[in-house]
Amino acid sequence: MLKCSLCVHDERTAKIEVIDGRPVCKECLIYLKRPMDREAIRRELEEAMENVERAIVAYSGGKDSTVALYLAKEVYKVPELEAVMVDHGLMAEKAIENARRVAEALKVPFTLLRYDYSDIFREALLKGQSPCRDCSSRTMEKLRKYALRNGYRYIITGHELPFGHHPYRKMAGGIVQIRLLSMMTEEERFEILKKLPFDFPELPGYTTNCLVLGPALQLYWERHGHSFEQRRIAALVRYGLMSRERGEKELEKPDVPEWQWELVRRKLGLDSP
Repeated sequence: MLKCSLCVHDERTAKIEVIDGRPVCKECLIYLKRPMDREAIRRELEEAMENVERAIVAYSGGKDSTVALYLAKEVYKVPELEAVMVDHGLMAEKAIENARRVAEALKVPFTLLRYDYSDIFREALLKGQSPCRDCSSRTMEKLRKYALRNGYRYIITGHELPFGHHPYRKMAGGIVQIRLLSMMTEEERFEILKKLPFDFPELPGYTTNCLVLGPALQLYWERHGHSFEQRRIAALVRYGLMSRERGEKELEKPDVPEWQWELVRRKLGLDSP
């Protein structure tokens, strides 16, 4: 089976061509024609942050949003910040504890909004699909409405992949979403986490907060033979934000502990297999 020489795609997940004797996937071919200019993206990010006086941080309690909160407070010195966490009903308790602890250490007001995303998660597990896109879309919409109600113009998130070649986008209602970690390497993020009272939860899948991701990945693996995170991890490797070895490890089939499966099934009203 051909594997891309630049990222972690293989013939299961992307079209592979052999160019000058090297296998290269379709996504990497596009990237080679128009590579990401990391310095330009970071400069644009710096310029955007100069205008931010009040903002909420989309604060999931995971490692990336934790780094985003630190950067907004300690590096960019945003005068007025609020860390807003959306608990979709299957957030790990340790993630919520992390969120409270780090926000308190950074002296940033912390708000916890609780919702029930059982409909999204139940459908994804029953169909063997990824719940992430629908979950993320619903969360961003709830945060957008929260920002509008409370007079905020900016939402800061912990995404490391920019919007195409730009670190921010305009949302409905004049809200601007800023991906503060755009083009930041995993090593850089881990160095920041060392400064904070962040306790890494041991959860299957590429997550430090979500209890449903591991089961969803396991079911998807069993149905398709690969991870639904393949494209995102491939992009991280392609842009030099994650090592190939780390990427391949994150794409392995997760081993979900039975206690986690039981909790998810009970929460979603699913029968045991």
